[in-house]
Amino acid sequence: MARDSVQLAALGDPTRRRIFELVGARPRTVVEITRELTVSQSAVSQHLKVLRESRLVRAEPKGASNIYHIDPAGLGQMRAWLDRFWSSTLAAYKEAVEKSVEDKQ
Repeated sequence: MARDSVQLAALGDPTRRRIFELVGARPRTVVEITRELTVSQSAVSQHLKVLRESRLVRAEPKGASNIYHIDPAGLGQMRAWLDRFWSSTLAAYKEAVEKSVEDKQ
């Protein structure tokens, strides 16, 4: 499966999206993330594993715990894919607008 598909699938889960948003706001430990959610610490760890495997977050060891950060390389790959999609959408929109203007003339 392509990296962008894996990343989109990872963010398809509402809990993982919330975790991603929390880590995006500032780096956090599993305990800090768990305090913000209504799921167990074990569940948060499982969700973080999926986000790590999809390269959306990365773990930085600090003492006995990990600090989770957004993974800029993985996020950059997803953004590049979305930018390509957005570019083709804008081009199609431009073409539709120009055709609409021509039809009115």
